[in-house]
Amino acid sequence: MTADRPTWFENPAIRVELWPALGDTLLMTLFATLFAIIAGLPLGIWLYMTAKKSLAANPVVYRVVSVVVDIGRSIPFIILMIALIPLARFITDSALGWQAAVVSLTVSAIPFYARLVESALREVSAGKIEAVQMMGAGRWQLIRQVLVPEALPGLVSGATVTSVALVSYTAMAGAVGGGGLGALAISYGYQRYQTDTMIACIVLLVACVGLIQLLGDLLARAVDHRK
Repeated sequence: MTADRPTWFENPAIRVELWPALGDTLLMTLFATLFAIIAGLPLGIWLYMTAKKSLAANPVVYRVVSVVVDIGRSIPFIILMIALIPLARFITDSALGWQAAVVSLTVSAIPFYARLVESALREVSAGKIEAVQMMGAGRWQLIRQVLVPEALPGLVSGATVTSVALVSYTAMAGAVGGGGLGALAISYGYQRYQTDTMIACIVLLVACVGLIQLLGDLLARAVDHRK
């Protein structure tokens, strides 16, 4: 019988376990986003530079890298996480917990963010690139002084989209021992029929997404010098 079960703030799952689970979700999202940016930014620049009619056009390299990125994006996260359990165990010495989940979250987010980086760089005015080239700038100077600064609002927006997607991925990570709000919702909200716990987890996940989107939009506007 569940009639006498404590609910809402009297429920131990909400009172005791909800906030640590929120912390795990935020840590997973933060570190996976950070690592995805660190690896995805140069990968996206590489895609842009080697594309047809680009600054260092190389169709063969572009096709190979593009295929690898597309394969990485096409694998469902839950399958990817299971497949990467040995890698997560090797890196973190465990297959459970938010630290192990960060490995799979990062691998799934890198190709996703790389495509967003490539799209953002394509929005940079060709006239500005040509003007800097006429001044004798090399490729690395173009990247540092023109491409990245001009595409920065798009890069920030792409990071925001990636971070929001990772929040939903953390919920799936909870199904295979990743911890966080997803694990709490499954363990108590689904398996133990605690509707209050499920609702609390959903509300916090929605709040996380809303806060990330708000901060990302504010930052993107702050770094946009084109207006």
